[in-house]
Amino acid sequence: MTDIPDLTATEARAAIAAGRLSPAALMEACLDRVAAREPEVRAFAWLDPALARRAAAAAKDGPLGGIPFAVKDVIDTADQPSQYGSPIWAGHRPRSDAACVAAARRAGAVIIGKTVTTEFATRHPGPTANPRNLKHTPGGSSSGSAAGVAAGFFPLAFGTQTAGSIVRPAAYCGVVGFKPSYGTLHRAGMKVMSESLDTIGVMARSVADCALAMSAMTGIDHGNPAAKAPRAPRLALVMGPTADQAAPETLALMERVAEACRRAGAEVVPLDLPAACAAAVDAHPHVMNMESAEAIGWEVDHAGAQLSPVLAERMGWARTQPVAKLVEGRIAFAAARAAYADALAGFDAVLTPSAPGEAPEGLAWTGDPAFNTLWTLLHVPCATVPAGTGPRGLPLGVQVAGRIGEDAATLAWAGWVQSALG
Repeated sequence: MTDIPDLTATEARAAIAAGRLSPAALMEACLDRVAAREPEVRAFAWLDPALARRAAAAAKDGPLGGIPFAVKDVIDTADQPSQYGSPIWAGHRPRSDAACVAAARRAGAVIIGKTVTTEFATRHPGPTANPRNLKHTPGGSSSGSAAGVAAGFFPLAFGTQTAGSIVRPAAYCGVVGFKPSYGTLHRAGMKVMSESLDTIGVMARSVADCALAMSAMTGIDHGNPAAKAPRAPRLALVMGPTADQAAPETLALMERVAEACRRAGAEVVPLDLPAACAAAVDAHPHVMNMESAEAIGWEVDHAGAQLSPVLAERMGWARTQPVAKLVEGRIAFAAARAAYADALAGFDAVLTPSAPGEAPEGLAWTGDPAFNTLWTLLHVPCATVPAGTGPRGLPLGVQVAGRIGEDAATLAWAGWVQSALG
């Protein structure tokens, strides 16, 4: 029997609806798991157990009724501090929830706490460790969200992605991460860094959980990825412009995944993307950093001494770049989106790595987003699903990407791929 804290959101919701589990009992089981493992995992930036218990006791019915939901600490909450991973904002208390948090509460979710983020969701890491192996990073910037789902602290969590901050940590921790089409979840109340890139998404223990959460918050039917697909897909196997950065375990993984999909009936065709996609990846650092320098202009000007050295250096570099580089980068992104749409004609979805390899050892670096930046700048939906382990016993993930606006289909094919892997 699955322990209560390890239930998927879908399973927990069914148990609550059937009267077999109460929101209060679910929250208590999660808090017991937190008490046992949080001192070593350190997923939370803020946790008030008494507040969480009161919220669970008052949980209202709805598609997410009674489900504990964690919030990455670059997303505002009215009843808990929002500190953005920076000492500059220590103790900051917003007056309102972010739009996505309000949507989750409206659907009946219970906000359990705020999860650790890297500084402003950029590079400088927080203290969170990977619950699969505490000597390794959980990835970032959505570090606490990925680690907390993996550790059984909560079944659902918000993440955000500017380069690879949902997909990569979810893969490193062995959970499911979903980055929806750009703009699907409104960013009001988020500490936005890159206007062209930042996307709010979710992490969970199953693809069906991601669909449940997205449907509940948006009112758009994201389908049931657990349902049997009417046919097998035609998949494009894409290593992308950063193929040379794949570790041996990732190369072997992609071969294994492709073969498993073929055995299950899929047509899997290697595909080289147009040159416009590589050009957009090259432009990503300029767009991301230059827009970030605009976004935290006040912090740079008035509290620069409290920025980490790595962020201060990047913001200083960004401010020396000609504005034309930002304009050119945005144009390159648009060209890549058009080229990708043409290249994907005739395919249902893309199979591609979620990360270069297993989670790196140590907590000083959250890993390389080499296999994520393209899919973020393309604004397409993408999901990572667990796909076994690497040579050190750490989780590996495979990423399924789709077309802008085809989020339900992308989740459905991600579910199909996961089923094909057994």
